Amino acid sequence: MNHRILKSIIFDQHEIIKNFNINKREYNFDLNANYVLVGLRRAGKSTLLYKIVQDLIEQDIEWNQIIYINFEDERLTDFTIQDFNDILLVQSELSNKKGYFFFDEIQNIDGWEKFARRLADSKEHIFITGSNAKMLSSEIEKTLGGRFLSKYISPYNFREFLTAKQQDFSESSILSTKSSGKIIRNFTEYFYFGGFPETVNFMEKREYVSSIYQKILLGDIATRNNIRNLTGLKILIKKIAETTKDEISYSKLHNILKSIGIQISKDVIIDYVKYAHQAYLIFSVKNYFSKFVEKETTPKYFFYDNGLINLFLLNEEPRLLENLVAINLKHKYKDEVFYLKSSSIDIDFFVPEIQTVFQVAYSIKNISSQREITSLIEVAKSFKEAKQFVIITFEEEDSINIDNIEIKIIPIWKWLLSI
Repeated sequence: MNHRILKSIIFDQHEIIKNFNINKREYNFDLNANYVLVGLRRAGKSTLLYKIVQDLIEQDIEWNQIIYINFEDERLTDFTIQDFNDILLVQSELSNKKGYFFFDEIQNIDGWEKFARRLADSKEHIFITGSNAKMLSSEIEKTLGGRFLSKYISPYNFREFLTAKQQDFSESSILSTKSSGKIIRNFTEYFYFGGFPETVNFMEKREYVSSIYQKILLGDIATRNNIRNLTGLKILIKKIAETTKDEISYSKLHNILKSIGIQISKDVIIDYVKYAHQAYLIFSVKNYFSKFVEKETTPKYFFYDNGLINLFLLNEEPRLLENLVAINLKHKYKDEVFYLKSSSIDIDFFVPEIQTVFQVAYSIKNISSQREITSLIEVAKSFKEAKQFVIITFEEEDSINIDNIEIKIIPIWKWLLSI
């Protein structure tokens, strides 16, 4: 690899980081540890690396010690595993002090894991980002040998979104009529367009989110996995979006596509869904009551950002509401989030760690609210693992007590600020 090109890439990145304004996020890093940051494309992983660099500079680390390389730079189109050693040579040319290595979207280079492990074994400091869940697979963790800490990075949560908007959300602001009105106005934007950090600055927010989706679909899913049936893939993702809130099997997805003339085998659908998981486009929530096989084959699917799923929906606020609740539970409790479904129980979410069940109802004034409450009463009486009962609405707030069972009703924006 041409060393002049590598140096140019590094120095160009230094200039970007020096001038980059960074909004505060709810992540902390040990500067003496090695990290792999993974998550949805454009969720802010690179910006967090910039923050780490800025923190190092404040601790008197010199810029020439900072080796930051974005592997999506077109100047690295022909970069291969054989070129990694040139990065070490360039670092030694730039400084006789210890280097700090930052590798953005490193999964683009086959065999990157071996190089990362070699650096870690040499006691170097390495920070890595990637947009593919394979980077958290057991195989990769085995290859890296426990030398890295892994962090999933999500788009902005609502608190981070308000911070980026310079909107106060202290208790006094929440209680103030004028300030709470501003918070709710900002929430409406967050609800429909999601939490991608750059949407804060874009006027055409839907177009920006659409461009991210196209990059995920075409780059992170189709190209990376050599998918030729783009039409089938696009329609599959659309149908998954339209069935959010509902449990759905691979067989049902296959039948839905078949009914509209899309010929894709069930095995291929299984592969496509797996690829969408790996690209952090979708995630699944399983039925706590189901046997293992049913858990894996009949989940509910959700999207990692509301802006993404809203590309497919029209006047589907209840689905957007449940998707947003799912995102935040997933981020906080990871894979320990379930739904409850049996002959007599239908509960949207159950979190064993906090022994809490959640129903999601856009409004409790409509006829469905009675069904939501009945399910909560039933689960309270028959499912001893549940101790707290919550209904999340779009804007209503209350607390009710039925048969000595207290049910808290909270608007989504307040819940998001508290979780």
